[in-house]
Amino acid sequence: MSSKYKGLLLVVSSPSGAGKTTLCRRLRAEFPQLQFSVSYTTRAPRPGETHGVEYFFVDRAGFTEMVARDEFAEYALVHGNNYGTSAPLVREALAAGTDLLFDIDFQGGRQLRSKFPEDVVLVFILPPSLGELERRLMARNTDAPEVIERRLRVARDELSHYGEYDYVIVNDDLDRAYDVLRAIYLSELHRKDRQREAAEAVLSGQQVLEIGGRLRIEGARGKEGG
Repeated sequence: MSSKYKGLLLVVSSPSGAGKTTLCRRLRAEFPQLQFSVSYTTRAPRPGETHGVEYFFVDRAGFTEMVARDEFAEYALVHGNNYGTSAPLVREALAAGTDLLFDIDFQGGRQLRSKFPEDVVLVFILPPSLGELERRLMARNTDAPEVIERRLRVARDELSHYGEYDYVIVNDDLDRAYDVLRAIYLSELHRKDRQREAAEAVLSGQQVLEIGGRLRIEGARGKEGG
C-alpha cells in the first residue's frame, strides 16, 4: 500500500547567471519524483521546444482570459512576455503526491505562497558577488552589453527580496551549493507533518520503507524484539 503523501512545491529563484538552472537540473536528475512545473507563456516557441514540455504556448488573448477566470496560481510579465502557473494543475499535483519544482522569480514565489501557504518552500540562490555575476553573464557570450547591463539592474532588485525566502544559498562552489539544495529538499520531505502517516503506520504494526526520499507503507508485519 502506498503512502498518501501530499506533494510539496519547491521554488528556486535567482538572478540570471547565478546557477539556478544547473542546480535544478541536478536535483531533478537525482530525484525523478520531483517534476518541473510547466508554465503557460505568450512568447513564441524557440527551436526545439514542444508545447506542454517546456511551456504551454498561448496567445495574449487566451492568457488574459485565464487571468480573468483566476486560473493562475501565479503569473507575471517578464521581458515583455506573460508567464503563469496553472492553479488546477498545482492542486492536482499536490493531491496526487507529486513534488513540483518552480523556476520563478520573487513575485511568482510570493503569489504561490499566498495561495498554497502550507505547501511552498522558497529557496534563493545568491551569486558570491555582483562582480562575479557580471563575469558569468559575459562568459556566456550570448547577450549584448546593454542586455547584460539590464540583467544586472534586474539582479540588484531581485537580490533585495532575499528576505522573503525560507533558505538562501550562496553559489560560490557548484558542488557545495548543490549539496545544500539537496539537503533542503530532503529536510522538507522529512518534516513531521509530512511523516505523520508513516509514524501512525509504524504504530499500527505496518512497515514503512523509504525509497529516494519518499515513503512506501507495506502491510502489517510481525512483532519484532528490540
